[in-house]
Amino acid sequence: MNLLTATPASVRQTPTVLIRGTGLLGTSIGLGLRADGHQVLLSDPSATAQAIAADIGAGTILERAAAETAPEIVVVAAPPEATAAEVAAALVRFPEAVVLDIASTKAEILATLLHLTQDDDAALTRTDLSRYVGTHPMAGREKSGPVAARGELFTSMPWVICPAVDPATGEQLSAPQAVEWAEELGRRLGATVHQMDPVRHDESVALISHLPQIAASLVASRLQDAPVSALALAGNGLRDVTRIAASDPGLWVQILSSNARPVVEILYGLRQDMERLISTLEAPRAPGGQADIAQLIAEGNSGVTRVPGKHGAPPQSFAVLTVIVDDKPGQIAAVLNDVATIGVNVEDLRMEHSAGHQVGMVELSVLPGRRDELADAMTELGWKVVLS
Repeated sequence: MNLLTATPASVRQTPTVLIRGTGLLGTSIGLGLRADGHQVLLSDPSATAQAIAADIGAGTILERAAAETAPEIVVVAAPPEATAAEVAAALVRFPEAVVLDIASTKAEILATLLHLTQDDDAALTRTDLSRYVGTHPMAGREKSGPVAARGELFTSMPWVICPAVDPATGEQLSAPQAVEWAEELGRRLGATVHQMDPVRHDESVALISHLPQIAASLVASRLQDAPVSALALAGNGLRDVTRIAASDPGLWVQILSSNARPVVEILYGLRQDMERLISTLEAPRAPGGQADIAQLIAEGNSGVTRVPGKHGAPPQSFAVLTVIVDDKPGQIAAVLNDVATIGVNVEDLRMEHSAGHQVGMVELSVLPGRRDELADAMTELGWKVVLS
C-alpha cells in the first residue's frame, strides 16, 4: 500500500513499519507500535542488538519476515552520522514507503540528502524526498541499548516533525500525506506532536538541549581534581547541574558536530556573559560591580520563569516543605501515602541525602495555600517537618 495515495492517516490503519536501528529509541518505537497493533520489522547492523529487540517483543527481524512483506513506513533510528545514508538507502530500496528519521538534528541530514540527488546518475531523486520526513522524539533514558527500551517511553513527550524544505527556495519537499503519517506515528506512541522548520528546530535544540549538556560537562570536568573534602559538601545544586554530564561522548561528538553553527552562536553569547562576570568579579567592589552581579542573577531569574511548568503550562510558584525521613525502606512511600490521605496534591518532589547522617530530606512542592495545612497534619502524624 502506498501511503501517499491511500486513505489518509486520520482513518484508522496499521501500516507495516520497518525500524532500521534497534537501540533504545528504535526498540522503544517497536514496542509501542506493536502494542498499537502494527506489524513491526527490525533491522540493525548488529545481529545481537536486533536479536535482543526481537526477543523482547519489538518486532520480527526483517530477514525472517515473509518475502512479500514490504514496509509502508521506515523509521531510521541510526546514529546521527549514519542517518542520511540510511534514509537514502531506505528511500531507494522501498520506493513506496514513507521514510522517517529520528536523529536529534535535522538541517545537516536534509542538506546531505539534497546533495545526493544532484548527480545525474544518482539513485536518489528529488522526487523521492516527497516520501521523507525528519522527526525528533525528545525522549530518552540514562541507559542505552534495546534492553533499556520501553514502549511507553514517548508518552507525553515532545515529538518534533520537520518536513523537508528546500533551503534555497523554501519549497516543502515532503508530501502532505507523508507529514500526516509522521505526525500520526508520534501520536500513536503517546507523544505530543510539534511541527518545526529544520533550521528552527536545530536552533531550538542547540539552546534547550545541547547548551545544557555542554554546561553540565564543563562544570563536571572541574570536579576531576577537586579535593574529596570539597566534594563531601556537595548537595542537590551540584547534582542538578551535573546530572546529564554522564553522557555518551561518542554520541555527543556526532550531535555537536552536526549542529555546530547554532551551538557556536549560543556559546558566543555565553562567552560574553562569562567575560562580563569575570571582569566584574576581578574588582567586585568597584563602582557598579555589585549591581552588575545582581543584574546577571536577575537575568537568570527572568529566564527560568519562561521554562514551561507542569504539563507544559506556565510555571507556577509552589511552596516547599521538607520532611525528614530515616534512610530505610518504605519511608518515601509512607510520606506520600500520608500526604494523599491528607488530600494535598504534590506538584513536585526532590530527594536529598544528609552528609554523614542516615537520614534523607524529602522536599515536597505544593500549592502555597496548602503548605501550612499539610505541615500541621504531617506533624500530627509524627513526621519531622521543616518549612522553607
